[in-house]
Order: sequence, then C-alpha cells, then structure tokens
Amino acid sequence: MLDLVAVREGGTVADALAIALRTAQHAESLGFTRYWLAEHHNMAGLACSATAVLVGHIAGGTSRIRVGSGGVMLPNHAPLVVAEAFGTLAELYPGRIDLGLGRAPGTDGLTMRALRRDRVESEDDFPQDVAELQHLLGPAQPGQRVIAMPGAGTNVPIWLLGSSLFSARLAAARGLPYAFASHFAPRLLMQAIALYRNEFRPSDTLSEPYVAIGMQVIAAPSDDEAEYLASSTYQRVLGILTGDRRPLQPPVPGFMDSLDLPAQEAIADFLAAAVIGGPDTVRDGFGQLAELTRADEFILVSDVYDPALRLRSLDISAQALMMPA
Repeated sequence: MLDLVAVREGGTVADALAIALRTAQHAESLGFTRYWLAEHHNMAGLACSATAVLVGHIAGGTSRIRVGSGGVMLPNHAPLVVAEAFGTLAELYPGRIDLGLGRAPGTDGLTMRALRRDRVESEDDFPQDVAELQHLLGPAQPGQRVIAMPGAGTNVPIWLLGSSLFSARLAAARGLPYAFASHFAPRLLMQAIALYRNEFRPSDTLSEPYVAIGMQVIAAPSDDEAEYLASSTYQRVLGILTGDRRPLQPPVPGFMDSLDLPAQEAIADFLAAAVIGGPDTVRDGFGQLAELTRADEFILVSDVYDPALRLRSLDISAQALMMPA
C-alpha cells in the first residue's frame, strides 16, 4: 500500500498520522507485503513531507510488514543524508525497510527552490545520486573517506520510481526493481514497463526484472457505494488538475455527473488504472491489470474519507486478490 497521509476536511495532521498507523496495522493483518509513504511538500491536505520520520513511525507501530518510501524525492536531498536516515531505520528495523527513489521534486517550483536552496539539478544528477547512494549503503571500502554511519553495509533495498521512461531505463541499466506511478500518471505505463523489461541487465541486487504498479482502489459492498466513496478521490484529482488543493473532502452524491465533460474526461484519464467497485468489479479489475501488465506487485492507494470504510476497502481488496478471476 502507498499512503499519502491525507489530512481530512475537519481533521488535523495528528488525526492523519494516527489514521496512517491504524491503516498500516490493518494492512499488515491482511498480509500486505509493504507499506510505503510518499514525499510531498507544501501541499494542502498531505502530511507526508518528513518521509523518513513517517517510515520510522509506521515501522515502530507494526511488526512484520516492510515499510519504506514511495518515494524519497532524491533531488531534494544529499545522498549522504538519505543513506544515514535509511541506514538508521534499517538498524532499528532490520530486514523491513525499503528505499524507493523518485527524481521529481514532489512540490511546486517555489518550494523546490526552498528545499534545494542554491542547488541546480541537471538530468545527469539523478543517476549519479542513485549510484552514490548505492555506494554509501553498501559495504565500506578500504580508503573510503566518506562513510554513511549508520548506513554503510545495510544494503537497504533501493527501488526506482517513475511516471515516464527515464527511471524505467535507469532501473533497467542498474538492475533495480521498478515501480510505475500509474495511480496518477497511467499514460506511459505499458511503454515504461516494456522498456524496463527489454533493457534490464541483471545485477547483484536482482537477477530478473521486477515491476510494481500503482493503482487507486476504492472497494465497497456495491458498485454504487464505491462510486459514491470515490467522489472524494475525484474531488482531489480535480483539485490537482485545477491547482485548487484542499484537505480530503467528504464524498458527494453524483459528483462526476455535476461536472462538465472536459472535467470528467480529465479525471478519467488521471484514474485510467483505477479499480473502483464492489467485490466482483474489483476482482475483475485486478485480474485485467494483472493480465495486461504481468506486474509482480500491485501498489494500492485508497483515499476513502471515512477511515473505517477505508479499512473495509482494504478488506474487500484483499479478498478480491485471493479469489480466482
């Protein structure tokens, strides 16, 4: 599961953090493999800016599930800082920490400059930063003068995340697992994973390509109820598209029907990989995406306004994944 730690309308950041932990604990009880948190900055309604802190919070409140970033936006940070933060987490929670890396800023231009100060990034910097981070998390070498402490020798698993072809090609070249952000940018999904698989080079990390794909999932006892609950996500997507970001809004009956056709089409394009419906619809949606993409893992994003109904959505999703199509 991927959690953006939504702050709900009428709720607080503290509420959002508590809901994230309860959700992670529930996901663990259902047998989910990973619980990831995504770095965003200066975005109304999202409380996931201090990603490493949140990873520690979730890992400390669970016992088995892997916890990680989906992802840390590497251009915002010096590789040594990331290596030490996730190296510390790996020492606290051995065998349970993942480090997903993205190359987007995870914010607007003004905030990006506030994060990076005078650093100017080029396209070449991200591959170099990934290589430096791999080096810092690997065993310290004789004569190595800059050592991540903690971090050296932890070999925290690194994933590359992306919504374009750039990270797919880099993940293939470096033999790393790859996660595609089809939960918000599905247009290049098939092209990116095909490129990754075709160009993959085995490494000490991975002998074969390994792909995870993101998807919005809203599951309920019926298609109609799922569509109603999904209106919170539709409102969020519309806010992203129009620059009107707000806390996660309560569901609204008939929300999509209240919009003009261009707005409906824009939301539908954004959510082209979404699975929304009752148990049978969700099961069929998972089956179609599995057949189409041959993904090794699904990354579920489920922004249901009511925390209890969000947990129910995960219950129905887990049951659907275990049922034959």
